[in-house]
Amino acid sequence: MTLVKVTDVTFQDEVLGSDVPVLVDFWAEWCGPCRQIGPALEELASEYEGKIKIAKVNVDENPGLPAQFGVRGIPALFMFKGGELVSNRTGAAPKASLKGWIDETV
Repeated sequence: MTLVKVTDVTFQDEVLGSDVPVLVDFWAEWCGPCRQIGPALEELASEYEGKIKIAKVNVDENPGLPAQFGVRGIPALFMFKGGELVSNRTGAAPKASLKGWIDETV
């Protein structure tokens, strides 16, 4: 599974209306740490295919969502289950750490 690009318009359907948990990555092109965790998130999207969805929100193109969720720094990762925010973390982390967070959250 590939990462899903989510916008202010598609967030409701793709994330809040999802039948599987969704990890949302708030990121930007100019953000070094965001680019650093990108490959790990792509690998995790494949590993967790059918179990969770991994979505990316470009904060420069979609300013409404970061404001709505109080994103102050990026990368910011938010986990949603059943349309509810259940966990979040900020900053880059190695794949193993991200995987551990997903496992304990989902």
